Amino acid sequence: MKVLAAPDAEAFVRERGSRLYVWTDRTRCCGGAMTFLQTAWDPPDEHDFREFVGEGFKLYLDSGWLEPPDELHLAVKGWRRKRVDAFWNGCAYVDEPIGSPSARLKQV
Repeated sequence: MKVLAAPDAEAFVRERGSRLYVWTDRTRCCGGAMTFLQTAWDPPDEHDFREFVGEGFKLYLDSGWLEPPDELHLAVKGWRRKRVDAFWNGCAYVDEPIGSPSARLKQV
């Protein structure tokens, strides 16, 4: 997996300890299920993280049952409360392949 971070995102992560934790978060709603990415400076409980190296920082990813993306993009977002958002192959959500375990669950 290639970590692509905007220069301001690299600096933001380094200023906060040079570690960023990213994990998938599956959400169900009236239209079905979507999987988004969450980020944190400290590791949340009950996740199995794999370590990746970015530019001057370490990134820990728990992609759940999915293979890691080809690229994980990082950008600083927010005006009042800045944060780093992660994007799976450049997308705000995880594009799950047809026939994946979660796709089969949707058909039931």
